[in-house]
Formats: sequence, C-alpha cells, structure tokens
Amino acid sequence: MAETIKLSEVEHVKGASNYLRGTIDESLQNRVTGALNPDDTHLIKFHGSYQQTDRDLESERKRQKLEPLYSFMIRVRVPGGVASADQWQRMDALSDAYANGTLKLTTRQTFQLHGVLKRNLQQTIAGFNQVLMDSIAGCGDVNRNVMCSSNPQESELHRQVYEASVAISNHLTPRTTAYWDLWLNGESTYSSAINEGEQEDFEPIYGKTYLPRKFKIALAVPPTNDADVFANDIGLIAIEHKGQLLGFNVAIGGGMGMTFGMPETYPRLADVIGFVPAEKVVDVCEKVLTIQRDWGNRENRKFSRLKYTIDKFGLDAFVTELHQRLGYELTPARPYHFETSGDAFGWSGGKDGQAHVTLFIEGGRVYDKPGYLLKTALREIAGFHTGEFRLTGNQNLTIANVSPKHRSRLQAILEEHGVWSKTEKQTALRLNSLACVALNTCSLAFAEAERYLPQLLDRIDQVIRANNLTDDGILIRMTGCPNGCARPYLGEIGLVGKAIGRYNLYLGANHAGERLNKLYKEMLDEDGILRELTPLLEAYAAERQPAERFGDFVVRRGVVAATTHGQNFHA
Repeated sequence: MAETIKLSEVEHVKGASNYLRGTIDESLQNRVTGALNPDDTHLIKFHGSYQQTDRDLESERKRQKLEPLYSFMIRVRVPGGVASADQWQRMDALSDAYANGTLKLTTRQTFQLHGVLKRNLQQTIAGFNQVLMDSIAGCGDVNRNVMCSSNPQESELHRQVYEASVAISNHLTPRTTAYWDLWLNGESTYSSAINEGEQEDFEPIYGKTYLPRKFKIALAVPPTNDADVFANDIGLIAIEHKGQLLGFNVAIGGGMGMTFGMPETYPRLADVIGFVPAEKVVDVCEKVLTIQRDWGNRENRKFSRLKYTIDKFGLDAFVTELHQRLGYELTPARPYHFETSGDAFGWSGGKDGQAHVTLFIEGGRVYDKPGYLLKTALREIAGFHTGEFRLTGNQNLTIANVSPKHRSRLQAILEEHGVWSKTEKQTALRLNSLACVALNTCSLAFAEAERYLPQLLDRIDQVIRANNLTDDGILIRMTGCPNGCARPYLGEIGLVGKAIGRYNLYLGANHAGERLNKLYKEMLDEDGILRELTPLLEAYAAERQPAERFGDFVVRRGVVAATTHGQNFHA
C-alpha cells in the first residue's frame, strides 16, 4: 500500500488558494487590523511581500493593549540587477511616500521597501509597475530574482549574460493573473505574464501548488563570482571565447539556510554537472526546476530545498533524470577560474568608452544622515544620468555607462554629499562586508545584523589598521539568524546571531565563494569576537604566504578544518 504523504500546512494553503488569490482581497479591505488573514501571510509572499512587525515596539504596545505595529516589506524584482534612472527615481519616491524613507539593496540584486502599511500596499505596488518593475515571485515557493554579474567593463559579454538572465526570469515567472487582479485592477504590465487565450489560470511549469520551497538562480562571469553562484539552486558560470558568450557551466544544489540544533540541516554549495550552450540554458533551468517540483519534500519545509532533494536521491540519479527530461545530455564542464566574490570599487572604463563607478553602500541601505546624503545624491544623479543603476549581489551600487559629459558633475555630487569618502576611505574588510536586515523587522532574527555590524567593524578596523591589513579584502558577513540571507557561510569571517548580542563565529571560507566556512566558536559577545579575531588577524599579517587569503590561511594553519561538502559542514 502506498505511503500517505502528510503535506505541510503551506502546501494546503497553496492548493486551496486559486492560484495565489486566497482571501488577500478581503484582508486588504479589513480596516480593523493592520494584518492579513493568517493563510494570506503565506500567499502574499508570492506577490513579493512579507508581513512584519516593529519588534522594537512589541513590549510597549503590549503594555498599551495594542496589536503589534504591522507593516509590510515589498521586494521588487530587478532581473540581472539592472535598473534605469526612471526606475531608480520611482523607487526613491515610493520609499518616501509609503515606506520608511529608505531603500534596501539586497544580496539578490533587488530593491526592498520597508514599513509599508497595509492600506498603502496597492498604491505602492502599482507605483513601481508603472515603470515596468514588479514584485511577483519576489518571495514565495517559486524562482525568485535571477542574479547576474555586475560587470559593465566587459560590456558586450555582460550584455549577453544579462540577456540570458532576463530570458530565464521571464520564462520562470508565474503565469497566474492573481497579481494583476489584486494590485493592478487586472491590467498586466507585461503581456507575457498573462495566459493568452486561457479562460482560467494555468501554471504550465509550476502547477497549482508551485514549488516545495524557494528557488534561486544566479549567473557569473569569471574571474568574478560576485553573484555567489554556488550558493544558488542553479549557478550558471559563463564560458566565453574572444568576448562572445558560448554557454554556461551548470551547477546545481546550492543553498545557505540551516536550523540551529538540527545538524541534518546545513548550507551546501552547488555541484558543477556539465556545460550547456547559451541557446539551451533556459530549457536546462526549467527542467532542473521541474524535477525539484516533482521530487522535492512537501512534508517538512526544513528539508524542502533542492540541496536536500539532491542529497536524498543522489547527484547521479538527479542528473540522469535531467538528461531524460531534456532529451539530450550536458557536455563536460569547460575550464574556468574564479578569483574573488567581491566588488571592485571606484571608477572604471568599459571597452565601449563609457565610464562606470561602483559605490560602497553599507548594509545596502540607501538613506540620508547629516554629512552623508546618499539618498539625495543618487536622486540628483538619476535626474540627468543616461545609463543604468546596477545593483550588485554584495549590496552595493554601480552607476554604469556614465556619459563623458556627465562624469565631472556626477563626481562633484558624490563629493558634495559625503558619498565619495564613504567608499574611498574604508578598509577593504568593511568594503567586503554584508549584513541582512534582521532586527527590528525580521520575525526570524535572534540578534542584530545591519544595525550592529558597522559598530563592530569600527573595533575590528582598529586591529586591521594596526596590522597593515587595510587593503586586504576579507569577506565578513553577519546575519541575525541561521537562514543565511547575507550568505554568512561563505564569509571568511561569518557571524550568525544566536541571541541578542551573541553570535556564532565561522571561519575558513574561500574568497572566491568556492568553499564553505566552519564553526569556530559559539555564543560570543562583542568582546569575545574581538578576543578571538585579534590574534588570528595578527598571525595572518605576520605569517601568511604570498597572495594567501585569510580564509585559506586559517585552514592551512589548522584553525578550522576545510568544509568539503555541506554534509560535513557540522563535522
């Protein structure tokens, strides 16, 4: 007798949702509460939004017998990270009109708006759709924003890889009309998003219950792994010849999240399984996704990512099934080499004569404060800039394809508003830092991250400068929980919050994003972090080999063992 599968609660919600509608419309009309109906909090994720509360105010609001201060985060997709000046201006305006006055640039090259009240959701979503941006599939059990290397210096190659990322994104975007019905009065911004000629919704790729969990795809152009391709369900490594894209090496099964106290959960890097010509890459992505749709765990969401599916059935079995669904086999992977997963800051010139400038955006947060008017500066630049704003996978921003006649004006604005010095005068450690939002709005956070890391870096920077490591890029990443949004397990120094003011310290990742780190010490406070890192940084400065990176140094010295696979991450 066949074993009965006990589906998770979210699977039942999806199946009964009428292609992601649920009772969201009724929830939006209910003015008695700032929250949605419980089932709708799952469904609205597929529309690109999370219901959140201000956790800083929880105790006071309870004391006053008020419900939590509910608001919504909206994640706006930017396939390949490329936004126009008009789109930047619109996001800037919406953040002031309906959000908390800031923009968050994420580790997946998306915009996030925070603090949007329920009554303002429709106006906000309609606002960015008017400039051809959307939030459908920004979150939820679907393919999310497709990442792509921000590398305008290789303009023609980048264009080809970027176009591949957009093609993949368009192909894997859900076809439900619920998004357009709920937020845009049934008017689609993109004709491809509507099921042409269908009387009822139909999901040809996803089906009625979509995927078991989220799905992530990233494309990178060696030697720069700025999209951290191995952290994704599908990582695509561009292979070129004389500046022309030939195709991609395909890697599958990456993912960062784990759960404290459950060693059977773990981060995992993707395995390279072969090469695909550029014209077939969309087909390969679809078929990998559909295997996960059919084989993935729908009972326990802690084991529902592709990485667990592959480790359950075996990589060989998965690849065999992939080849069967494709009707052809991938060819052997082509040679490639990654050197770094960080960004190159400052001005650079492309082969087409255009200029580009990459700015350090600490924590990805675009805002104004006295002496540092970042938001104002970028708003002014967007008013005359004729190129693009490219969001990087490291929470930074490249103002790309700057016209020669605009360069001096743009530079003057950056200097006048205190923005240029924020990039120019930092240690390379700080320039290579990442932090998730964490408190005060993320419901999963055990500790601070974005609001705290700059303060911690002030102290670590003292050690860095004292040991002449100012120009040595060391990847440091902090999250408020183990789910891994800022990819902490790929940090040469990873800090994962376990309680307020307490962090687990991980060491030993590879600077190019090709090796996970390993737990070194648990439950450290700020003084404990400095106590552990100071002698290691001192030893690194004194004893490293030529060109040796910090993560490689601590492994070579035996400080931590090398993590060779996600399944020995906890070993």
